[in-house]
Amino acid sequence: MHEAIYERLKAVAREGKTITYGEIAPLAGLDMANEADRIKITEILQEIGSFELQHNRPMLPAVVVQKSKNMPGQGFFRAARRSGAYKGNDDLGYFQEELRKVHEYWKQA
Repeated sequence: MHEAIYERLKAVAREGKTITYGEIAPLAGLDMANEADRIKITEILQEIGSFELQHNRPMLPAVVVQKSKNMPGQGFFRAARRSGAYKGNDDLGYFQEELRKVHEYWKQA
């Protein structure tokens, strides 16, 4: 797991905020203008999300949003569906609830 990104996401969650893909990508030496790097950041975030779910915590990558939409990208929702954490079709509703859970959990952790 990418520790620098994981630690940054936890800090953002504790602050009750969100962060953009472009803001976290440099922590892994990635550039969001590069398609291969966008794939890599998705993989890093999916690994973190899986780790969190295995430890019965909400999906921490919910704090990472697209600057233009203020929501996670489709990779977040695909990963949540694959894991069984998200079974519906209301992406906005799922994101808002998961983000609330993430903020709540990490403020108390």
